[in-house]
Amino acid sequence: MSPAQGAAERQPGRDAAGLLFAAEMYGLQLDHLAAVLGVGEARARSVAARWRAQRYVESARLGPGGPWTWLTRAGLATCGLPYTAGPPALGRLAHIRAVTAVRLALEAAPGYAAGGGYWRSERRLRARMGGRVGLRQHIPDGEVHWPDGTAVPWAGECWAIEAELTPKTTSRTLAIMRELLTRTGDYGCPAAEVVAAGPPRHARVIYLCAPAARRTVAKAREALGSSGARIEIRLLPPGAAMPAPARHKATPTRHKAARARSAAALPPAATPRPHRGAAP
Repeated sequence: MSPAQGAAERQPGRDAAGLLFAAEMYGLQLDHLAAVLGVGEARARSVAARWRAQRYVESARLGPGGPWTWLTRAGLATCGLPYTAGPPALGRLAHIRAVTAVRLALEAAPGYAAGGGYWRSERRLRARMGGRVGLRQHIPDGEVHWPDGTAVPWAGECWAIEAELTPKTTSRTLAIMRELLTRTGDYGCPAAEVVAAGPPRHARVIYLCAPAARRTVAKAREALGSSGARIEIRLLPPGAAMPAPARHKATPTRHKAARARSAAALPPAATPRPHRGAAP
């Protein structure tokens, strides 16, 4: 790598933003890391390798598609974040990827910068709760906060964000909607602030759905009546789905070798005899 290339790769501001983004989203898959950094995937691999050398992150291939990168304890400490270090949960990879795609799409929209939007992650909300999340209590996949005094119609609002890949039951979706629409206090605040009379915390609830989940979400919104007007339903953006698993086409030689190994593994008495008249 030339000195110019090295200088281009080492950009403290970009590194800090990338590390913070990855920390808030539990981890990032390679294509999303590249989008956050504003570089191609090859350069993103190089940046992730440099972060690993600095012990800020770890990377591994956890599922279909490119490798995932997540922050270590040292990386979280460098960012000043209190989260527990560890890879994203395997059972949540698809959901984490979808929420990341939603955040990237929102932040790329012209109105986001114009309105001074700020993403508050589910991970941050859970950290504020300090392990006090009830079994039926729901935490949104993220919040978008819009400061007062900006030249957008939604200045001063807080939006709850929900990414739906698969349909829940209509009753459960309806209960989540009601909870989000009626909440008054912040997450992790004293109980009195939650139940006190006052304006709702979430001016809008934005559902971004896979086609399979959209019908259930729409049905639950309809059941809310007039309060359902504060719920918007959109399709998930491109890049939200997990990449399809790679399919390796076996060659005839591989098929023959596999059959030979299978036959060799059978006991002699169990080895099938060819039927009379069968092709050799």
